Amino acid sequence: MAPPLTLKSGRVHVVEIPVTETHSHGSGDISRLKSVILEVTTEDGITGWGEASPWPVFTGTPEANASALADYFIPNVLGRSAYDVEVFMAEADRAVVHCSEAKAALETALLDIIGKAQGVPIHNLLGGCHRDRVGLSFSIANPDFDADFGKVERLIELGLGIFKLKTGFKDHAFDLMRLEKLRNRYGDRLDLRIDYNQGLKAHVALPRLRDFESFGLSFIEQPVARDNLEAMAHFTRTLTTPIMADESVFNPREALVGARLKVADIFSLKIMKSSGLRRALEVAAIAKAAGIGVYGGCMFETGIAHAAGAHLMAALPELDLGCEFYMSNYYLTEDILAEPFPVKNGFVEVPTAPGLGVDVDRAKLKKYTLTSQ
Repeated sequence: MAPPLTLKSGRVHVVEIPVTETHSHGSGDISRLKSVILEVTTEDGITGWGEASPWPVFTGTPEANASALADYFIPNVLGRSAYDVEVFMAEADRAVVHCSEAKAALETALLDIIGKAQGVPIHNLLGGCHRDRVGLSFSIANPDFDADFGKVERLIELGLGIFKLKTGFKDHAFDLMRLEKLRNRYGDRLDLRIDYNQGLKAHVALPRLRDFESFGLSFIEQPVARDNLEAMAHFTRTLTTPIMADESVFNPREALVGARLKVADIFSLKIMKSSGLRRALEVAAIAKAAGIGVYGGCMFETGIAHAAGAHLMAALPELDLGCEFYMSNYYLTEDILAEPFPVKNGFVEVPTAPGLGVDVDRAKLKKYTLTSQ
């Protein structure tokens, strides 16, 4: 008979961690990481960790997600069993609109508890492990491209071979120049892709996107606003380079609409968009049925959310384009994990220890915490 795993307490920590450089995007700049860390503890002393990592211009604010957790989700689950994950997620959807990151944090913490109690990693709770490592993509987003070019050289020495250029935050010539320099220096050794983060206006987009066709890109991500599905579908039909939808596809419902309209060749999966790992698997299932590929995206995250994302990547039946869980190792000045997030020779290694398979360093957590409740 399974233990009750009765939930006794929960705490919410808003953290702010410095980053190594500014990263620019078509929808705004990032010069720090501000995230929400959730810890939930059972009466037996098992602690589960989760993370809500929103971006205000994309999904929501840290403050709103912290409130959703502290004022609504935690009070609702205390005194109840961690095994009621799906019950809690349904109740969270009815209690609070949006705040998909807070819902992902809650689900992750509960799965972390269950995995630790049963002695299995989270991906085993999701159906098993299709792969034990995933190719890692790094995002080239520094307005100072000379600095980024040097970082690319260093990362290649560490085994990375996938690079995504953030585009649209300067002029078109700057975007073309960066790709030309990388292709001239490294040829086809690098897997290159670009991401506009909704940065283009639809009426000027197509000629600019056509300029990238000769670079042999793996995909062009979210060139226009998330709700301009007609333009996304037009680009998908017209261009040779695959189009990837990120902001246009958050959840299973949007995945269904996106599949029907064929708004993209690829969907970017993010547990922060979909409200957790299980909903992300539903998005992936819809994509698979429609012949649409999937990719492992992320927000601005610590190693806690990266670990959850790695378990999602392991559980996916099909995954060809890698993931971008680089921030804890190559963007934050310091992570809050006790040991570095597992990356080796350009690949994320899926954690195999029970639960998330990573431990939080409480001293580092305290160092970067702004508020706790």
